[in-house]
Amino acid sequence: MEPRRNALLAEMARDASLERSDFLVRAGEQLERFMNDQADRINEIGGITLIDDDPDYLAVAPDGTFRSRSRVYDDARGEWISETEVIETAAELVEIYNPADVLQAFAEAERDDVWTDTVPDGAAAEPRDPYAGAADSWAAGQPAVPAAHDEPSAAAALYELALDFQERSQRAESGLIEQFENAAASLLGQVGTLVIVDDEDEHLTLAVGGFRGRVIPEGDDSWQDLAGAEQIVRFYDPTDVFGDLAEALAEAYPSIADTDEPDGDANG
Repeated sequence: MEPRRNALLAEMARDASLERSDFLVRAGEQLERFMNDQADRINEIGGITLIDDDPDYLAVAPDGTFRSRSRVYDDARGEWISETEVIETAAELVEIYNPADVLQAFAEAERDDVWTDTVPDGAAAEPRDPYAGAADSWAAGQPAVPAAHDEPSAAAALYELALDFQERSQRAESGLIEQFENAAASLLGQVGTLVIVDDEDEHLTLAVGGFRGRVIPEGDDSWQDLAGAEQIVRFYDPTDVFGDLAEALAEAYPSIADTDEPDGDANG
């Protein structure tokens, strides 16, 4: 039964890939026609911000090219990296964004000063760096580091900075958990509840709706329910969660793993 199932899945994957390629070609052509029809308006407006939802950003420049900025987690460096990309054509854009969402963004867009500076008395606007505002916003989000003049004041400043970055780290880890839950949403209904951790003082599962767990905190004797990414990352490192999840899946479905154990550290 398993070989037959794998063969059917392979055939389905091949057909889906062909359909996706065809869809992207047709969607790219449709979006390209729209961009050509609107070229004069976009140029006259001076560019439009289509998506400005941190960390995602998409804008169309007066010349009809797109600027995309996203934030990805670099596993090797262990930090979030902002990436900016110039997208020349609509065909390239639909590889990254849902064309329906792009057209909806055009329908809802208002003029933004991303592409031009406002000048008095009707003078011609001067083009400016479209990401100058983003850089200013990033700088504004950095922590204020108090001046230190001796060892005690330096230690106090470092203490406050450590707490600040602990909070930032938890927010970043929470975002990683939420991104996984969103990406996995369409798959979870087909595999049922996955038990990731099941010990005397902790229990963590993944099912429709995302991660759920309960723990007995150190020094306590009662269970505490964990619901939502913010609570999960208070007790679990996302790296361990994903590693343990991969291990649980490999144990439940041996055929999906090329080796006995998944790559990565899964200490639990």
